[in-house]
Amino acid sequence: PTKDERTWAMLCHFSAFIGLIFPFGNFLAPLIIWLIKKEELPFVEDQGKEVLNFQISMTIYKICSFILFIILIGIPILIGLIIFNVIITIIAGIKANDGKSYRYPINLRLIK
Repeated sequence: PTKDERTWAMLCHFSAFIGLIFPFGNFLAPLIIWLIKKEELPFVEDQGKEVLNFQISMTIYKICSFILFIILIGIPILIGLIIFNVIITIIAGIKANDGKSYRYPINLRLIK
């Protein structure tokens, strides 16, 4: 991938951190980047789908942990998910900047 592709792919990964400030920003920001750049940059198309699938998956997992709040097990699960999300997103952004395709673990492949 070119420098431009690597930079946009990295921004696509790191844009998920907007979700820490705005609700659902974790997949809306990468979605916007992916929709704008997917036609002209193939690496961004690949990594954008990966980011979107992972962030949608994490949102589903977090909603499930909120449901488990009733029996108190949801609290440590939610904390673990948030920490996991931050660490894995940083790793993915660094790999994308190095030009390597990153595949997130525990990722539901919803967007093909």
